[in-house]
Amino acid sequence: MKYPESRLRRLRYNKNIRSLVQDVEINISDLIYPIFVCEGNNVKDEIESLKGQYRLSTDNVIEKCEQLIKLGIKSILLFGVSDKKDSNGEIACSSDSIVPITIKAIKERFKYEILIIADLCNCSYTSHGHCGTIIDNDVDNDETLKTLSSQGLTLVKSGADILAPSDMMDGRVQRIRDTLDMNGFEKIPIFPYSVKYASSFYGPFRNAVDSKLEIGDRKTHQMNFKNTNEFIREIEYDINEGCDAIIIKPALAYLDIISKAKENFNIPIIAYNVSGEYAMVKSAAENNQVDEYELTMEILYAIKRAGASAIITYNAEEIAKILSNK
Repeated sequence: MKYPESRLRRLRYNKNIRSLVQDVEINISDLIYPIFVCEGNNVKDEIESLKGQYRLSTDNVIEKCEQLIKLGIKSILLFGVSDKKDSNGEIACSSDSIVPITIKAIKERFKYEILIIADLCNCSYTSHGHCGTIIDNDVDNDETLKTLSSQGLTLVKSGADILAPSDMMDGRVQRIRDTLDMNGFEKIPIFPYSVKYASSFYGPFRNAVDSKLEIGDRKTHQMNFKNTNEFIREIEYDINEGCDAIIIKPALAYLDIISKAKENFNIPIIAYNVSGEYAMVKSAAENNQVDEYELTMEILYAIKRAGASAIITYNAEEIAKILSNK
């Protein structure tokens, strides 16, 4: 059937009809809020590159969790901002490092009211800023697996509900899975960053966690955005090694990857609406070039429409407030 018998605008003529036929929804339960944990007490340090986001000491993380729970946000992603660093990130394997301490405090206060996803990587804890142990001027894959699995076990023993390895080392899911299982943590899920591109969208995040590279870049382990099909093998590897969901990062410029992953794999997909995406919208809104709420929602709906099951986003609080009022 064609025009004029068929008029596609009939399904757009008023708000109620549009709501009736729309098939993409964002719920508060879809939102995962990233938190940057730093050392000290009563610290709330605004991150210059991420307006509205803060480095929080453990006591203020507890306060933030209280606010999130009241809004209906039940999932957080923890990143460590450590003053203590070494050459290979072993400092993060200690139960006395900042993230395990904070996880214990959250669990003591909230039990299972909030889901703790712990980012698992070495870049915040290495003196050189890379994601693992440097040998011959490059991150050594197999040596890095040792500290990753050790750090992961420490995080789980502290009470982490989920591990999210973000390092992009080959074989990390299998090594972490084996370590957890051998220590009685076979129920703990692993949500790896299966698809993580070497992206300029991470700039504000690097400032947030104080991770600056002394030499080189991360292109030998993070993915090349000029490659079309590499992501398929990355996801297949992680699934075969025992992952339980996958994370794709960044999101906005990689909606095609999210969509293709949805088509090819029967596994939950979490998209990371990253710092650079957040900062661009904030900057444009401050200059009165865009409506911040409308543009943010358009981006998040696009991510869900592409196939994401959940979204890691710095806008989680604002969106939860809006959805609650709605």
